[in-house]
Amino acid sequence: MSRLGSLGARLYNGEVGYDFVGKRKIWYGLSILITITAIVGLAVRGLVMGIEFEGGAVFTTSKTGVSVAQVQEDAEKASGHEAIVQELGNGGMRIQISGLDTDTATPVKDELAKDLGISAEDITSELVGPSWGEQIANKAWTGLAIFMVLVVVYLAIAFEWRMALAALIALVHDLTITVGVYALVGFEVTPGTVIGLLTILGYSLYDTVVVFDGLKEGSKDITKQTRWTYSEIANRSLNGTLVRSINTTVVALLPVAGLLFIGGGVLGAGMLNDISLSLFVGLAAGAYSSIFIATPLVADLKEGDPQMKALKKRVLAKRAAATAKGENPDADGYDASGEPLDGSAGDAAPAGAVVGQPRGRSGGRGRPSGKRR
Repeated sequence: MSRLGSLGARLYNGEVGYDFVGKRKIWYGLSILITITAIVGLAVRGLVMGIEFEGGAVFTTSKTGVSVAQVQEDAEKASGHEAIVQELGNGGMRIQISGLDTDTATPVKDELAKDLGISAEDITSELVGPSWGEQIANKAWTGLAIFMVLVVVYLAIAFEWRMALAALIALVHDLTITVGVYALVGFEVTPGTVIGLLTILGYSLYDTVVVFDGLKEGSKDITKQTRWTYSEIANRSLNGTLVRSINTTVVALLPVAGLLFIGGGVLGAGMLNDISLSLFVGLAAGAYSSIFIATPLVADLKEGDPQMKALKKRVLAKRAAATAKGENPDADGYDASGEPLDGSAGDAAPAGAVVGQPRGRSGGRGRPSGKRR
């Protein structure tokens, strides 16, 4: 078994783990800092809206020997508007100028052909109206609202309202960070960006639901035992799915990173930049929120329940009594001879397993079968 696979098995069985839920205030503070940075960037710099949303003209040239900086200078001089220039893989240029209409696009095209030293026939032009982008944006907002409502309803039915609320907060967290990064980096917002933003919602929700499913199973009959609090069960469930979440995120990020850094950065494909940046940031933020935000939020909300408060008191009282007797309250439920410390062999369950069920088939007097570690 590989080291990562072995680590995953040990995390699942509760042999090792990291206290994500116990250190939730650190993650909350970090998320608040990142979110504030994203909001400030959005307020100060704003989003660079693409031509599809503002209207204008797109000129595509054949191969030229002129630099991108020079083409941008010539385009702004000819049009009187700010221009965005991208070099294409064939050596041509894609020149995007907002604020142009049918009457002004043709003179700009002729002036560009003269400045670049090519024929006007080697430049193709395309006019885009702002109404098309507005329609896309409106449909995207409608789709986002419907998606959010359906997610909350489904999670509330399949799990509970606390998990639905935590998942919704995590989704808003991911969207805010992604939009903030767009504002800080200065990438152009195009329909491809909108598609990417809507796509990351599914990835973000997937990791969160995986953890919630393990937590739901792990917290069954939780009030019938006195070994773990709800927060501890949540942390064990989170550790049990940690390697799976990491593997899923890495596998998803690798092709997106290829699109962003190779396709967009090296080859200069503009549309790839628009989609891949939103996917890359959104996937990373989604993995972060599913581990560090969603589950700790559920634990916080659940610990306010009267039953969970009573359970926590019983667990702490039992541990205090064990400490007073000189016993180890953190032992794995068995003493040196393999006998249960409190007469119950089922208090220590692996992450994702049902609390109260024994860890394996027992052979006489509740002792676990197989070799003891």
